[in-house]
Parts: sequence; C-alpha cells; structure tokens
Amino acid sequence: MTDNEATELNSEDTGSATPMRLVIAGIGLVGKRHAEAIEHLKHVALVAIVDPSEDGRSYANARGISWYKTLTEMFAVQDPDGVLLATPTLLHVEQGLECIANGCPVLVEKPLATSANAAKSLVEAAEKSNVPLLVGHHRRHNPLIQRAREAIKEGKIGQIRAVHVNCWFYKPDHYFDIAPWRKRKGAGPISVNLVHDVDLVRHLCGEIVSVQAQATPSIRGFENEDVAAAVLQFENGAIGTITVSDTVVAPWSWEMTSGEYPVYPTTPESCYQIGGTHGSLSVPDLKLWTHQEQRDWWTPISATILPHETSDPLINQIDHFSDVIAGTALPLVSGREGLRTLQVIEAIQIAAQTKKCVEVGDLFVTDNARREAKVPDA
Repeated sequence: MTDNEATELNSEDTGSATPMRLVIAGIGLVGKRHAEAIEHLKHVALVAIVDPSEDGRSYANARGISWYKTLTEMFAVQDPDGVLLATPTLLHVEQGLECIANGCPVLVEKPLATSANAAKSLVEAAEKSNVPLLVGHHRRHNPLIQRAREAIKEGKIGQIRAVHVNCWFYKPDHYFDIAPWRKRKGAGPISVNLVHDVDLVRHLCGEIVSVQAQATPSIRGFENEDVAAAVLQFENGAIGTITVSDTVVAPWSWEMTSGEYPVYPTTPESCYQIGGTHGSLSVPDLKLWTHQEQRDWWTPISATILPHETSDPLINQIDHFSDVIAGTALPLVSGREGLRTLQVIEAIQIAAQTKKCVEVGDLFVTDNARREAKVPDA
C-alpha cells in the first residue's frame, strides 16, 4: 500500500451540498490560522468558536457564527462534525476527552498533552471509542515532506545510516515579554520547538528507541534552557543528531528554509541532512546527492533537486481532517503518532537532566522517571 493509499482511501471529493461543520476551540494565533485555512475549502465550514475571552466573542460575532465559553455549552446545542482544539496544552486532555465522550472527531494541536502519561489516557479513550483523534503536526502535510518520504521509501538514498537536524534561530526579547510563561521551566525550545522536528524525523527516518542529551541554561537568565542537543538511536540502526537553540542567529531552521509561513524570511539553506548507503538528501531543498558511477569518495558526486508540488499544509491538514471524518481516509498523524513524538521529547528532557541514556519505551515514560529528573510539564 502506498502512502497515498494509506491516507486517502478514496480520492473522490468529500464535499456535498451541506458543508462539513467544524468548531474551533481556542482562537489565538494558531486557532485563527485554522480559521483562515477553513475559508479556503468549500466543503467545510466554521460554525462556532469556543473561547471564553472577549476576543473570542468578537471574532465569532464578526463572522456571524456562534460563540460559546466552553465545549460543554457548545455540545449542549450543537452537533458538529469535528472540533479543532487550539487551546493551551494543559487543557488538551480534558477537552479532548469531552469531544470523544460526545462522539466528535477531534484534531488536537501539538503537543498532544503536557506529558506522555496524560496523552496516553486520551489516546486510549479515542481508540476504545473508535472516535478519530488527530494531532496537528501539520508539516507532514507539506508536499515537500511527502516527496522526501517517497524518495526515501523508493530507496533513492539506500539504507539510512545518519541524520542531522538543525533548529537554530534567534527569538527577540519581546517574544518573551508579551508572554512571560515562555521564560519558565518546560517552555524552552525542547518542548516548544523541537517537537516539530522530532515528529518529522520520525516520519521520514523511522522510530527512535533511545536518546542521550545535553542542555544549557538560558543566557537571558530564564528558568528554561536555550540550547540543547541530542543523539538519537533509531530502530533501524541509524544514528541521528539534533540541536536546537533560540539564541543563535542562523538561517538553518525549518521556519527560515521551508517558506511554509510567510511571516518568516526565507533562505536557500536546508536544515535536515539524511544520509544513506546510496545517497544523501537535504530537506527542505530536496537535493539528492549521489555518485553517478561507483560509490566512493574519489568518485565525483552530484546533486539533483527532486520536483514537488506546492500547497499550504494547514489547508491540506483541514482537508485531510474532513476526509477522516467522512471515513475516506486514515489519520496521517493519529493520536498514537502524537504520543510517540511526545515520548521522544520527554526522553530528551529526562536525558538532559540525568545525563543518562534514556530508552523511549513502547508506550510512555513513567511518572517516576519524570519526578527523578525533575522534568516539568510541557
């Protein structure tokens, strides 16, 4: 079965005379981006906003749609086809469980929960109830990532042996001043930023089974780290290195290389290098490096750029969510997938605190391990 077959069981348009009714809970920056994405699709419609703030009320009123303070109020009078949770992470499990209890498919923004244990309860509830639970790792819906994964599965680089990821950028002081919680433990770049890259590395290169890590306290004097690095052991035998910092001036991050979100300036650089026994692939520029003759370091090596389509991954994600609701697609990023990514992030945090190699485990990192490492909630 191909990737397309696995995620799109039926390629026919899921649209109908009556658009699919979606609700957004949490109308902050991410929630508004979801709302904008919905506006680009004819077969879905935003019918309500759930957000207790005055901004939430104003946003709903300006669009002539219903507004509710809580999901409980909304479910008392509406029966939506799906809910997008873009609320603070600490609310995800409680609100996700409420959606599942109402039999309503839900797309939860990343990270799925504040800990792997908390996420596990939500994932198991969704699986037991057979209610679709998706996680908003929208980068998987980017056509260039889909093309990179196809190339790897087609064997263009052979067997993956090494991976490197750079996630370097400089966050200005006002980024932290407008939201002081960003200065606290658990809000450093490991949990806030690296979760995206870990998810893509898993998607492209396979499962991560153990990690070793180091982290350095913030030079700004905040409670969290501002630079960290990890060594990743993959199930297939590959080794990966990944570094993150929000105090480094550099062009090597997804935001500044993918062109995915216009608010970030775009550079011609790449931030991922994936090396195999027959070639190497850089992402997101999709440069495939191979020897034209025999494989050795004396033989000339050259690059070709893999062609790919271009489209907005957030719009693609909403479109895919509607397909899952309609039963014509399987989730590309299921709750279980979101849990596995969160496990790796949690393992990196614990490894950085304990200076020990941490096994990611089949299900989740125990609460005892978190307490011993003094790892805060995300």
